[in-house]
Amino acid sequence: MEFTNKLGTIDSTIFIVYVIGLLCLALWISRNEKAEGANTEDYFLASKSLPWWAIGASLIAANISAEQIIGMSGSGYAIGLAIASYEWMAAITLVLVGKYMLPIFLKNEIFTMPQYLEQRFDNKVKTTMAIFWLAVYTFVNLTAVLWLGGMAIETVAGVDWMFGMIFLAVFSVAYSLYGGLKAVAFTDILQVVLLVLGGLLLSYLALDAVADGQGVLVGFGILTEQMPEHFDMILSPENEHYMSLPGISVLIGGMWVMNFSYWGFNQYIIQRALAAKDLKEAQKGIAFAAYLKLLMPIVVVLPGIAAVVLYPTLTTPDQAYPSMMAMLPVGIKGLVFAALVAAIVSSLASMTNSISTIFTMDIYSQFKPNESQRHYVHIGRIAALVSLCIALIVAQPLLGEFDQAFQYIQEFTGFFTPGIVVIFVLGMFWKRATSMGALSAALGSAVFSLILKFAWPELPFMDRVGLVFLLCLALCYFVSMAGKPPTEDSSVDLSQVSFATTKSFNVAAVGVVLILTALYATWW
Repeated sequence: MEFTNKLGTIDSTIFIVYVIGLLCLALWISRNEKAEGANTEDYFLASKSLPWWAIGASLIAANISAEQIIGMSGSGYAIGLAIASYEWMAAITLVLVGKYMLPIFLKNEIFTMPQYLEQRFDNKVKTTMAIFWLAVYTFVNLTAVLWLGGMAIETVAGVDWMFGMIFLAVFSVAYSLYGGLKAVAFTDILQVVLLVLGGLLLSYLALDAVADGQGVLVGFGILTEQMPEHFDMILSPENEHYMSLPGISVLIGGMWVMNFSYWGFNQYIIQRALAAKDLKEAQKGIAFAAYLKLLMPIVVVLPGIAAVVLYPTLTTPDQAYPSMMAMLPVGIKGLVFAALVAAIVSSLASMTNSISTIFTMDIYSQFKPNESQRHYVHIGRIAALVSLCIALIVAQPLLGEFDQAFQYIQEFTGFFTPGIVVIFVLGMFWKRATSMGALSAALGSAVFSLILKFAWPELPFMDRVGLVFLLCLALCYFVSMAGKPPTEDSSVDLSQVSFATTKSFNVAAVGVVLILTALYATWW
């Protein structure tokens, strides 16, 4: 079925109004950052003034991009509701990050994740991980988002993918370069509203179309009746997609490692919480983001499942979301397209801001330690521009041969994720962990992953991540025990950190657990 379509005049007008409106809002927010007095805390951490609602919205906007919207809808088409485990398990991960990890980070008043590693271990660990993250954000995350975004624009609007990528890069720079994290975070509120409303509207129209206009409840009933296997949350070993989502492992296995790495120790995600007014505000923002994650499968997975009925002959699963957009009426299509682009440019802006923060504060400042605050902000802006240019150049050579760019991201980052989680978890909660133990976990993560990938190819990716985590944990333990204990200055001191949370946060956390329990009990 042919689904490629071009935006009409009304849809294009709606999209252009959105672009202009977002730019005007960003420039208004950025007005103070253009002043000569702008400093690194203003630019990289939004003056540590973000309220909870901006933190929560920005966390989700940074997370949801082309690979999530198009990729997860495609997985919904192929696999079904089981792919929602990535979203729903992330909700409870966020609660744990807010409870046990944010207090440590905010107590140490850090700008970046590598900066915490320097405080806990030494400069060698910090520099190693800073270089690693810069490479991953530029050559994996930034490149993949640009590539998928360009392909999405070509599919929906009929614009060549290269021009689409250039537009996304210029758009993200135009609204985020001067204002830094503050411009990104506050415009993310608009982005998330548009994304959620546009996604919910698409799901509503899709279910109504499945029911031939009889309503969403009837449409949902038809889906569950005609495709019961698409509503299994825990896949059996006999399922053809078991390698992607290996049954119970999504609840007790490697997904925890992947989620903690992403939501707890990932700079372009956690940077929003580091910019909070205080710990309580950060935790409220985290709780708000957790509830938005519970909502996301309705926005991104359900349209893919509905596409199985509406568009059963698609060539590839990733065509599901664009094909659903083709059925939208005039005007609505422009709104949903704006929501898709909103998600993409928000992620691009978040990544480039984090690249500039890590490069400036963790690499450049080591060589130029006594420069002015304005100088560091200027260098950060240059770093953001350079990273985008590099990503534009390498996107097609790196990703042009991949069937699914999301697999490229998962495969590459999965080699290092277990080691990162070991470094942080042991560094935060075990006094005896040493810098050599941390470096051995980082190196061991890549080595163990490569060995298992080729020696045990039938092992599901998620299970491999979990097994490598255990191996890195053991390696870090034995290397640390074999070396000299760390000094008191660099070892863990949790006596100064309060893990107490407010009643509202506790109620929100219990609510997340109860909702997740109900969801899995219903769709097990």
